[in-house]
Amino acid sequence: MAFSTSPIRPRMLIDGELVEASDGKTFSVYNPATREVSGEVPEATADDTNRAVAAAKAAFPAWSALGPAKRAVYLKKLAALIREHRDEIAKLDAVAMGMPVSTHFFAESAAGQYDHYAEAWPHIQGQASVNTPGHVTMTLRQPFGVVALIIPWNVPVHFFASKSAPALITGNTVVLKTSEKAPLAVARIAKLVKEAGFPPGVFNVLSGHGIPSGQILSRHMDVRALSFTGSSRTGKLIQEEAARTNLKKVILELGGKSPAIIFDDANLEKAVAQTRWSMQFNSGQVCMANSRIYVQSTIAEKFVEQFKVSYSSSVKSGNPLDKETNHGPQADELQYKHVLSYINSAKDSGATLALGGSGKLETSNGYFIEPTIFLNTPEEAKITKEEVFGPVVIINTFETEKEAIAKANDTEFGLYASVFTKDISRAMRVVQALESGYVGINTTSPNTAYDLPFGGYKGSGQGREGALCSMDNFLEVKSVIMALEEE
Repeated sequence: MAFSTSPIRPRMLIDGELVEASDGKTFSVYNPATREVSGEVPEATADDTNRAVAAAKAAFPAWSALGPAKRAVYLKKLAALIREHRDEIAKLDAVAMGMPVSTHFFAESAAGQYDHYAEAWPHIQGQASVNTPGHVTMTLRQPFGVVALIIPWNVPVHFFASKSAPALITGNTVVLKTSEKAPLAVARIAKLVKEAGFPPGVFNVLSGHGIPSGQILSRHMDVRALSFTGSSRTGKLIQEEAARTNLKKVILELGGKSPAIIFDDANLEKAVAQTRWSMQFNSGQVCMANSRIYVQSTIAEKFVEQFKVSYSSSVKSGNPLDKETNHGPQADELQYKHVLSYINSAKDSGATLALGGSGKLETSNGYFIEPTIFLNTPEEAKITKEEVFGPVVIINTFETEKEAIAKANDTEFGLYASVFTKDISRAMRVVQALESGYVGINTTSPNTAYDLPFGGYKGSGQGREGALCSMDNFLEVKSVIMALEEE
């Protein structure tokens, strides 16, 4: 279909109907490459949010009783519709948050998520035992009821599917809130949810800012589980709201400051290529981007030179709708200024600027930031400790394995880490010592395995998500003991 560049006016999905906000208010979404308005989006009110939860609560008894094989039919229909509209979905993310269509594979991966969970339901199993004399014991796996899903803006289509698919197949009903920075693609999928025929109230999709809708979902007494991916600051607020109300189960996948450790026996060409792509992908707007690289001093000069050439020569900035573009803008003005503030703080800390270091707003009219490298950055510097979420990497050196581990772990984050070496014993020593929920050996983010749990240590979150464990996040465990009559 032809793609319109006029402002898009999506709707929310509440109780099976596509609706505007109850008070008619909208907020503007701007194309970060041009700063033109790309959408006028409903701002969910408190009444809208409460109505969505009420609809989900009313739909829960019938949906949970339907049986997973029948629930799977709806997921399969939605997967097919997403694949059919994958090009349109990619373009909507491009004009909302700047992800280039050339690197947007998330519609296909989202469809794969729905297909996977539509077929994974036989793994919803309890246990039975006769280990207690005179009794049969068993466990039941049952859905929570209404679950809230709050997704981030950096890869919204992925999280829309990876959170909703396991929640739905396990028999829960869903209220999903999109990010105000990137609501367009997922609003289009919300229309596909309706087209797929999900019963009213089973799958509700809201748009808007954290207040009021996100806050209400965190507090709501009828929401029994909540899954959130986003900043550590917001994750803490959600946890506080949940604790103050009904102690709903909370799953959090939060920020990162991921280290990559490069030993002097590593395949240098491979290490350069992979760590560079980790920073380039999605313009560095990835929670697991290896934004701290520690290189053994004996190869540091060679690594830095190759990294600079690779980073500067591989980037093709431009219109995210252009298939030749592989480096888009930051998502909006706030993110643009946020990243520049970290660049300036790094300069003030005494770090050595080796590449980039500037924004390109004046020359491009978009929120583009040059690929940026800092060397010799103090370990206590703000940019070393905090998540930047942009194409900015620091490259520091180390002498010994012990020093590398200490520097890598000197952070409150622990989402992803990587080590490059040909020495398998050293690799495994480092893996065990790293305080990180995910570790790559001779590979780095965004590379992950489909069947491994994903989640963080420390301030990077709690709980795990993934093909083999996400259904567990949305299932309660009930223990049953049955006494047997004596003969």
